[in-house]
Amino acid sequence: METRFQVGVITSPHGVAGEVNVFPTTDDPKRFRRLKEVILVQGKTEKVTEIESVKFFKQMVILKLKGFDDRDSVEKLRQCSLYVPREKAVRLQKDEYFIADLIGLKVLDDDKDRAEIGVIEDVMATGANDVYVIKMHDGRELLLPAIKQCVLQVSPEEGYLLVHVLDGLL
Repeated sequence: METRFQVGVITSPHGVAGEVNVFPTTDDPKRFRRLKEVILVQGKTEKVTEIESVKFFKQMVILKLKGFDDRDSVEKLRQCSLYVPREKAVRLQKDEYFIADLIGLKVLDDDKDRAEIGVIEDVMATGANDVYVIKMHDGRELLLPAIKQCVLQVSPEEGYLLVHVLDGLL
């Protein structure tokens, strides 16, 4: 399981006072208001960095990070990722999971021998429900809706997802 989660990517400097535009990669960009610090990842270098201020403009989050006080100091932060440790991640409700914890899970069929049919490769967010993209062992791709009729058991700790494939999905 993941120990940290990406919450955004710095796209560019914002103004001349050391602020940066951040493209949020979290479902809830407003969560930046509650964050006191983020893990700034630049190549192979990681640094815990304090957040001084947060603003919002259109789909972007504008952050002022401590220690970066002018445009030149943040110019080198383009495309840097921002992470939070698992302990600081948003609280999940019952039957909710982090996408990062689902990717790579073995997918088991609910038949009597619980045959492994593939691996979760991606999760697509649609209007009604998520759809799990499963790379099957025979090379095909299965798009499985994340609904109770199809997803019977999710066990990230044990590394599997037990599913019932409805007629017509294959």
